[in-house]
Amino acid sequence: MLRGLYSGAFTLAQPLLLGRLAWRARRQPEYRQHVGERWGHYPALAAELAGRPLLWVHAVSVGETRAAVPLVDALLAAHPQHVLLLTHMTPTGRATGSELVARHPGRIVQAYLPYDLPGACRRFFAHFRPERGLIMETEIWPNLCAAAAAQGVPLALVNARLSARSAAGYARVSGLIAPALASLAVIAAQTEADAERLRQLGARRVVVCGNLKFDVSPAPGKLALGAQWKKLFVDVEGRQRPLLLAASTRDGEEAIILDALSRAGFFAAADGKPAPLLILVPRHPQRFEEVGALVRERGLSLARRSKLDAASAIPPVQVWLGDSMGEMVAYYAAADLALIGGSLLPFGAQNLIEAAACGCPTLIGPHSFNFAQATADAIAAGAARRVADADDAVREMRALLADAQALDEMREHALAFSRAHRGATERTLAAVVEATSAR
Repeated sequence: MLRGLYSGAFTLAQPLLLGRLAWRARRQPEYRQHVGERWGHYPALAAELAGRPLLWVHAVSVGETRAAVPLVDALLAAHPQHVLLLTHMTPTGRATGSELVARHPGRIVQAYLPYDLPGACRRFFAHFRPERGLIMETEIWPNLCAAAAAQGVPLALVNARLSARSAAGYARVSGLIAPALASLAVIAAQTEADAERLRQLGARRVVVCGNLKFDVSPAPGKLALGAQWKKLFVDVEGRQRPLLLAASTRDGEEAIILDALSRAGFFAAADGKPAPLLILVPRHPQRFEEVGALVRERGLSLARRSKLDAASAIPPVQVWLGDSMGEMVAYYAAADLALIGGSLLPFGAQNLIEAAACGCPTLIGPHSFNFAQATADAIAAGAARRVADADDAVREMRALLADAQALDEMREHALAFSRAHRGATERTLAAVVEATSAR
């Protein structure tokens, strides 16, 4: 009955869904593409893919897609006769997934997962007929789970994480969520805390496998690109400038970071040393123009990654706007120190694991509930430091940029921390195979 009411409300909300797509398309035109797929209407599979057995991985957006890379690689290696369907909910996730398509030609097909409407979910399974599905992180959709069960498709929730805040929200609709969780063949949780919260919501088969993000190796080409950039960040006298990265910042954070740095006189040269450079990389591409305007409003000089010619030097500006996608590894490789976005305001923080894999020391603000265990472990390992707010972050930045030995030690600790937590892919695949083969 509850799922019927939920489905009825979702059906009535379809004009709002269309309006939301149209609104997002104003700033990100890619939302106008493949609209039919969001209601379960798909073009025919290419001839070379049709008729082949198919596995399915769902990665909603950029972070989940990057985390899925080692899992997708391992699945395709273990099932050489299969095609893999990679679904998303955002254009940026789909664009990120296209790198995997290029890496495995003829083996991966991409699509949007439909909205959680009964008919759309039935059409999705009828069209693709996957043997099994692996859903990344926290995508729990009642009608999708019910349609999979009706079609006999075993589902696994992998790299699963659930903050205390999200668990409280799900508990308010436990009548919907508990049956969906109970229907899953297995849940591979990141930590024991995640596993326990999922069990309390009704999950039956939960194992702790670790975080797949630790198994994502930085692309050598991106590391080399970052090293190349670093050589270009010099002052008018040709001296290497200290490089601070504000990584994957969220709405409202750029302003408080810029203001805190300006108050502290961060952008000025001091004691005969070159002035530091802020590399500012917003999380969402539709905000690039807005963030550039914030920099200019404060009278700070600005250059943009999108305007960089491979052979040109970077002008000695105060802020370099990272207005590109898929290059975060390069930004971390170039930086001396990174402040993790989403952590100064209550967004729950972005992923610091990628920074650690690149050997980049990090600062993280008070809000890290999306990556609570990874953050605590990184701090304990000496790879990261906690800051209370933007002003505290600036004080810590100055202290570290003035202490080469401390920064070198943090780099070593970051790499060691990253290496110590690898292995989640193997454990996850073993759990999935055991659970879905038995059904």
